[in-house]
Order: sequence, then C-alpha cells, then structure tokens
Amino acid sequence: QVQLVESGGGLVQPGGSLKLSCTASGLTFSRYAMGWFRQAPGQEREFVANIRWSDISTNYADSVKGRFTISRDNAKNTVYLQMSSLKPEDTAVYYCAAYYFGNSGSYKAPSSYTYWGQGTQVTVSS
Repeated sequence: QVQLVESGGGLVQPGGSLKLSCTASGLTFSRYAMGWFRQAPGQEREFVANIRWSDISTNYADSVKGRFTISRDNAKNTVYLQMSSLKPEDTAVYYCAAYYFGNSGSYKAPSSYTYWGQGTQVTVSS
C-alpha cells in the first residue's frame, strides 16, 4: 500500500520560513517525480513545485520562484519543500504527490499524479 505522509506545516508570521517534508512508502521512490501542490479555501488545487527522479530538474510556479526550494533524498524516500519569505497568500493546505516516470502528462496538472498525501496546513498570519 502506497502512502505519502506530509509534515512540517503550521502557523508562521509573514516573512518567516517553514520546511515541509513528505515521506513515501510502498513504492520505488526513485521512479517517481515528486510534486507539491496547494489548495486554499474556495480555490482549485494549484501546482507549487516539482522535482524529477534524478534530482537534477526542478520546476516552480511563478508565485513561489525564488522563495521556495524543492529537494529530495532518495535514500530516505523523502521530498522537502523549504519555504521562505512567506506571505499571507501562501496560506493553504499543502499536498505532496507522486508522478510515475512513465507518465506523459503535464507536471503542473494534478491529474498527472498517481499518489497523494493527506495534506498539511500552512497558515501565514501575524
């Protein structure tokens, strides 16, 4: 059974930082690109960042570029999202997701991802 478990969310002041983690089990982690998405109340789920299985290629939404960094540790089956200079508009539930290497769908589309975590809440507020 595949599981993706996120952690690290919480309440942070504007300008602060948080680091999210997502640990996978039940799959061959190195065969999956990993993505982070977020969903604010009343909004659609949106792409935040992704990282290929080789850890060479990363992609970011324009709204987080320069502030967020995605990384992965294949030995630990874990993907991270380091978030800095957080803004109130970053408030959302953050989800990690796994994209199988044989897939051809857009890495920005939630429908391209096979497995999802349960989400972790990030609230940016003073």
